Amino acid sequence: MKNIAAILFAMVLLAACAGNNKRIYVMSKGPAQYDEAANTISAKDGRGHEEKIINISSAEVALKLQGPTGDASVNFKENGLYVINIKNDTIIGSKQNYVSPKLQKDMMTQDELKVKIDSLYQLTAAKNISAANHNFFILPNQAVKITDNLEAIIVGPFHQMTTAARVDGVEPEVYRFYSIREIRETIVKLEGFTKVTVPAK
Repeated sequence: MKNIAAILFAMVLLAACAGNNKRIYVMSKGPAQYDEAANTISAKDGRGHEEKIINISSAEVALKLQGPTGDASVNFKENGLYVINIKNDTIIGSKQNYVSPKLQKDMMTQDELKVKIDSLYQLTAAKNISAANHNFFILPNQAVKITDNLEAIIVGPFHQMTTAARVDGVEPEVYRFYSIREIRETIVKLEGFTKVTVPAK
């Protein structure tokens, strides 16, 4: 009887854990360290882009962040997939279609360029950002829930991924993130194409 009771108790615990699943993508410059016992994530201002995935099976958890922009605390109550930004740079992202990506035109009209540039400017100003629009503006030391789908694909800044295949006929849920610096550099490049050059006589 004791063995049966122990097995039943273990099954209840497993069921409880299975019902509280949080997957957290930590984005940092240089490697981030996760101290599970202290519920602390720390990172210095290193080089390059780093990502660490943390899986948590708790109904609610609070994590302390120690990053290059100072200390903070973030709480996770809902299940789902989150992104934590522990960089010293804002991260901007949105849901993307990686199975059937739009074909890029070799040339864009001046009007199309202006619309594209205006859209990017609005992103850098955190305009038209909402979960309903599937886009995200994540400040340093901030955590944002991205989706309920723990198996969604997160493509971080400076990544070169461009396509993703269907799995068992199901289209993957993909979110692409950029540093705000990447977007500003893109704006500068696009603005360069809007300048009219006068041919030399």
